[in-house]
Amino acid sequence: MSNSADSPGTGSTSRFRPVRMLTAGVFALAGLLFITSFNTAKGTNIRTDASLLKLSDLIQERSHKNGELDETNAALREDVESLAEADDGSSSAEDEKLAGLEKKAGTQKVKGKAVTVTLDDAPPNATAKLPGYPEPQPDYLVIHQQDLQAVVNALWKGGAEGIKVMDQRLISTSAVRCVGNTLILQGRVYSPPYKIQAVGDPEKLQKALADSPAIQNYMVYVNVYGLGWKVTEDGTVTLPGYSGTVDLHYAKPVE
Repeated sequence: MSNSADSPGTGSTSRFRPVRMLTAGVFALAGLLFITSFNTAKGTNIRTDASLLKLSDLIQERSHKNGELDETNAALREDVESLAEADDGSSSAEDEKLAGLEKKAGTQKVKGKAVTVTLDDAPPNATAKLPGYPEPQPDYLVIHQQDLQAVVNALWKGGAEGIKVMDQRLISTSAVRCVGNTLILQGRVYSPPYKIQAVGDPEKLQKALADSPAIQNYMVYVNVYGLGWKVTEDGTVTLPGYSGTVDLHYAKPVE
C-alpha cells in the first residue's frame, strides 16, 4: 500500500517526460528547417525570385549558345579549307574525289530543286472531324518523333541529295529526337511548326512521301484531328553544308 501511495508523483513525472522530449524534438527540427531555408535562399524568395532560371530558360540559352558556336565553327572551317586548297599538293583527280566524298558526307552546300514539308500541332481545342473516331487525347494533337523521322526517311528514300531540318543540315550521324513537344537536333531546341526541306527530284520526293505507310497513318490524324501537313515545291534552292562537329566511334571508308 505504501508503495502505491508513493508512486503517483513518480509515475506522473515518468508519464510526462516523453511528451516534453517530443516537444523539444519538434522545436529542434523546426529550427533546422529554418536554417536550411535561409542558407538556400540567401536572401531571395525561393518561390518567385526571378534570378533563378527555369529549366526551359536554361535549355533555350544553351540552344542559342550552340547555334552561335556552330556559326563560328563554320567560319573557321571555311578558313581552313581555303588555306588547304591554296597549296595542298594534291592532284586535280584527288581534289575531285575529295569533293565527292564531302558532298556525300553533307559538309558541302548542295543546290537544286527542293520540296519542303511542314508539320504542326493541331489546335488545342480540336475535336474529331469525322464520324466513328473518338474525341482526341492530348497525345493525338502534337507532332511526335516518329512523325519527323517518317518524313526524313521518306525523303531519303525518294532520292534526296540533301535534307535540312529547320536551319540545320542532316548528316549520317544526325538524330531527330523529340522531348515533350520540342525537337532536339544536334544540340539545339526547336518548337513547331517543323520544316523539313530536301533537294532532289520533286516528283520522286512527293511520291515517296505519299507511299510511306507511316505518313499515311499520320494523314489520318491530319484529316480527323487537324494536325498540320503542308508540302510545297520551292524551285531551286541551296542547302548549307553541315557545320557542326562529327563524333564517330566506328566508321569505314566510302566505296
